[in-house]
Amino acid sequence: MIEPNQADTTGYLKPFADAAEHTPFAADSRPRVAVFRKEHFNAAHRLNNPNWSDEKNERVYGKCNNYNYHGHNYDLILQVTGPVDPETGYVIDMKVLSDISKTFVLDRFDHKNLNLDTEEFKDLNPSAENIAIVIYQILREQLDPSLDLKIRLYETERNFVEYPAA
Repeated sequence: MIEPNQADTTGYLKPFADAAEHTPFAADSRPRVAVFRKEHFNAAHRLNNPNWSDEKNERVYGKCNNYNYHGHNYDLILQVTGPVDPETGYVIDMKVLSDISKTFVLDRFDHKNLNLDTEEFKDLNPSAENIAIVIYQILREQLDPSLDLKIRLYETERNFVEYPAA
């Protein structure tokens, strides 16, 4: 498992500096492939703007403004896109991606009250949009810069967000 601040020994988290030496493709024309990892976590939150009146918060957020919070069973889909490493055949080792998501996202947010138990949402309204952005920022720091990352977060079966949108 990857621990915070642990040195990477897999080669998937550092730049593919020598990949161009081992591939018949020029560095900028290597095939790019998207791989996906699905995760799940449960968390409670309350949508509330402290600058608004109780009435306005109730009107805008409805049940999501419940003073005693409410919970969701979030599904998280991580999309990592990049060149296929000619030595491994991987964009990224899925076990490494699993370990990163567990260490840096699931252990941090699963079975937590996002408003009360996390630093990330002490002063940030934990909407699905903001949760996706925070998860992206956390994971982006863990991945090689040559890899693109997209977060898809399902708050319910019918409601989900993606970041970045483009």
